[in-house]
Amino acid sequence: MKQIQIDRNEHDQRIDRFLKKYFANANMSFIYKMLRKKRIKLNGAKAQPEDIIVEGDTIELYLSDETIEKFIKEEREIRHTSNLKMIYEDEFIALIDKPKGILSHASKDDYTERNIVDEFVAHLNATGEYIPRLEKTFTPSICNRLDRNTSGIIIGAKTYMSLKEINRAIKERSIEKYYKCIVKGSIKKDQRLEGYLSKDEKNNKVRISSGDSEQAKDIITDIKVLKQTREYSLLEINLITGRTHQIRAHLASIGHPVIGDTKYGDSVLNKRFKEDYNLNSQFLHAYRIVFNGLEGEMDYLNGKEFRSEMSGSMLEIENELFS
Repeated sequence: MKQIQIDRNEHDQRIDRFLKKYFANANMSFIYKMLRKKRIKLNGAKAQPEDIIVEGDTIELYLSDETIEKFIKEEREIRHTSNLKMIYEDEFIALIDKPKGILSHASKDDYTERNIVDEFVAHLNATGEYIPRLEKTFTPSICNRLDRNTSGIIIGAKTYMSLKEINRAIKERSIEKYYKCIVKGSIKKDQRLEGYLSKDEKNNKVRISSGDSEQAKDIITDIKVLKQTREYSLLEINLITGRTHQIRAHLASIGHPVIGDTKYGDSVLNKRFKEDYNLNSQFLHAYRIVFNGLEGEMDYLNGKEFRSEMSGSMLEIENELFS
């Protein structure tokens, strides 16, 4: 019999969900069967799949060592070194300044490619805040994603509690995420854009429509005009809903594509900015985040604002177009 002591990184979750992470190579039918036959117990008693485990609980596995080894989650390999720039960091979270050209998550096709999640894990391993062999199921992760060629703030969660709490606040739209972008054309006034977004998985593109459909998801994009000329507008975008390619596709759908955007943008305009400024991707930067709605141990962040400043060609373009 093997015992698993539940600590704070496994606290407050259903036992079946914990077991699926612990036995990563097992299917759910095996887990339900072991619970039903009392081969897996919680605090010495029969457990139901929906039972909530908390810090201090003990799970007993009445399974052979061979079975446990067959199904158990493998220790995470630290494959990367970390070159991340941190905007802010404490015991629960890190705000990572993501540069352009780097994936948020590892690619399905190339797990060796540089990405924020693996470098975040490597960073915490180097500081001693995450030691894989001491964790049962938890791996630090990020709470929001940015496209490869979008730069700016990514929230990294160091504990299971902070991951759950940040994700809850994002889902409830309590955490405000602001982007800066430059678009084609002059936008005269602040406005709210609403519509529906559907994905074309084959071409990795989305389509914006005014009417609902079975596959479409509602989207809301708030626009604040920071500066504008006859040719261009510098906007602050408040992403009310966070869908794939939402900002780029939504702005393009109203005739104001983001400059440099090769997927939804103006190819002639993009060519000009590439030649003049060496801009090879969309001018889109997740530059500001405001925390609200956090509870419990995370409430110290409420009301706090953090920023990522632009640099390089993006800063040069903004200064030149709007000086």
